[in-house]
Amino acid sequence: MAEDREVLREIWEGRIPVCFTLAEEEVYSGEQPDPYYLLVPRQSYFPLVTDKVQRHFVQSVDPEKHGEMWLEYEGQPLKWHYPVGVLFDLFTNGNCLPWKITAHFQGFPEEELLHCPSKEAIESHFMSVVKEADALKHRGQLVNNMQKKDHKQLWTGLQNDKFDQFWSVNKKLMESSGEDMFKYIPYRIYQIDRPYIQKLFRPVTEEGDYNTLADLLKSVNGGESTDNREEVLKNRRVLIQGIEPPLETPVLWLSEHLSYPDNFLHICIVNKIKNES
Repeated sequence: MAEDREVLREIWEGRIPVCFTLAEEEVYSGEQPDPYYLLVPRQSYFPLVTDKVQRHFVQSVDPEKHGEMWLEYEGQPLKWHYPVGVLFDLFTNGNCLPWKITAHFQGFPEEELLHCPSKEAIESHFMSVVKEADALKHRGQLVNNMQKKDHKQLWTGLQNDKFDQFWSVNKKLMESSGEDMFKYIPYRIYQIDRPYIQKLFRPVTEEGDYNTLADLLKSVNGGESTDNREEVLKNRRVLIQGIEPPLETPVLWLSEHLSYPDNFLHICIVNKIKNES
């Protein structure tokens, strides 16, 4: 079980200040409505926190053309089924506050985004990813042995932003000692304009040594990478939960402490901004 509870709590409490504006071309009557500001949990999903944003803007949209609200940042539609923190790290390099996002009610980008018809759709997606993570870690044994009320507590803990409610159940899924050692690390690596990378990766070597973040990056780059930080990150940053962890950090520790509520370690590889050395 993950031991550094304060690390878990600090990660859980991460917030991103977001400034939502309505797309100018969709303003139907009157002046452009005022922006709407929110402190959004990094661990959540946009459809769980944007009800007030939708109510704020919907009166300014043509009711005959009003459709499902979707979000966009600098021309890039934002996938609602990615955690908020992943989207922020991927598209802003962890900078640019407040995060300025445009809300749309027209022209839904069918080829780029999934529809989100209800909160139940978010719950279904979330639980399917949790189950996938447990299949990688524990062959699915822990999730399958949990009761429905435990599944519901995981979801409501995330939905209502309740750390203790969520982690009282999730700690069972994070057992990684002795015979319960993770078989594989659930992770996904994101880069702009590319599909995410997800491969099987063990937390320890055949010799029993802990694999590091550098080892993971090397494995997904066909062995061409190196654990030399200067070479790996010459023009890039590796962000997990908005943090740039040392490459020598054991991936097992990262998985236990920096995974999102869906139990996956979401890793963003982004270009350094120009004024970074």
